[in-house]
Amino acid sequence: MASVRVLTVDDHATFRQAARALIEATDGFEVAGEATSGQEGVAAALRLHPDLVLMDVHLPDIDGYEATRRIIPLQPGAVVILVSAAEEANQGEAAARSGAVAFVCKETLRPALLQELWKRHGQPPVTIG
Repeated sequence: MASVRVLTVDDHATFRQAARALIEATDGFEVAGEATSGQEGVAAALRLHPDLVLMDVHLPDIDGYEATRRIIPLQPGAVVILVSAAEEANQGEAAARSGAVAFVCKETLRPALLQELWKRHGQPPVTIG
């Protein structure tokens, strides 16, 4: 069975490193790529065809909500999870309006949560190529 390919979009290198370690430690998941801005994330999603996107809310150009709104119609099979360092009011509602399946505080991300979110919202990965 193919692994779930994950794209991480975050402007902080420390979080990208932590996300990479998390993905590599999660059975059935692999790193598809990384991006440092919303625009770069949209382009990477088109190029890499990830199954799952970990999208930071606060990015230097377009925010994670707008990047998600752009990715979903271009990659309809992609599951987007919005992440942020801080829990803010109405994040879940804003995530849903953008097309993301969930909002998760970065410090709570663990392999079991990643697997649970994929189990609930994902689909079997498709091999492209």
